[in-house]
Amino acid sequence: MNLFVFSVLAIVLYLVTSAALTARLAAGSSGRHISRGLVLLLGFGAATLHALVLYPQLVTDKGLNLNFFNAASLVAFITVLLLLLAAIRQPVENLGIPLLPVAAAAVALAGWNPGQHKFITSGSWQLDLHILFSVLAYSLFALAAVQAVLLSSQDWHLRNRRPGGYIRALPPLQIMESLLFQMIGTGFVLLSAALLTGILFVEDIFAQHLVHKTLLSIVAWVIFGTLLWGRWKFGWRGRKAIRWTLSGFVFLLLAYFGSKLVLEIILGRVA
Repeated sequence: MNLFVFSVLAIVLYLVTSAALTARLAAGSSGRHISRGLVLLLGFGAATLHALVLYPQLVTDKGLNLNFFNAASLVAFITVLLLLLAAIRQPVENLGIPLLPVAAAAVALAGWNPGQHKFITSGSWQLDLHILFSVLAYSLFALAAVQAVLLSSQDWHLRNRRPGGYIRALPPLQIMESLLFQMIGTGFVLLSAALLTGILFVEDIFAQHLVHKTLLSIVAWVIFGTLLWGRWKFGWRGRKAIRWTLSGFVFLLLAYFGSKLVLEIILGRVA
């Protein structure tokens, strides 16, 4: 089977898994007949196919091809994988409802619209470590952002005394908030490691073509660090935690994908 077939199967499985999660959530307690284990198995199958498609696009004889679409596909894959692994023990699988279609779109775009080539040829373990920490941090904060949106919806329904519908199928608000801060705490550690390894191992990290990424990432780091401090010191939660989470994620998104979008897609240059 060629990469095109794997791509189509990955896209279909991602969409089927998202639809199954949506059906379970909409049905509430009566949705238990839709096996949670089967849904997760479908998700792992889609992620496996995604990996098979992504690897030859990403790993080439000239080095890692981290152009805009490959980078987006890599982050989408890691995000889905982290979600599925977390869902084995935590009730976070419903985050896949919006994330899995995004992953499907990433597979399609990376496979059928390759765009500019962006090769990283160093091969040093220090640079590889920096890339790993960066991708893991982006992925975890993407999960946290989706969790924040779901938490916002749940909070609004409860404040307006509308606890019916899919809200009944979600874990209690306190558990949702606890999961959110677990993601943010872990993501903050990974982002700190990404910034530290970047400063130590990346040449000219404040050079003109990297300074915007570095500064925006530092702004995001400060936002998430402030949120964690506020949670510890003042017990921040609810709407305040949601706003800070989404604000930090926007800066992190702009730090990498915003600059790559402008340089590679709009200006046709290599970021």
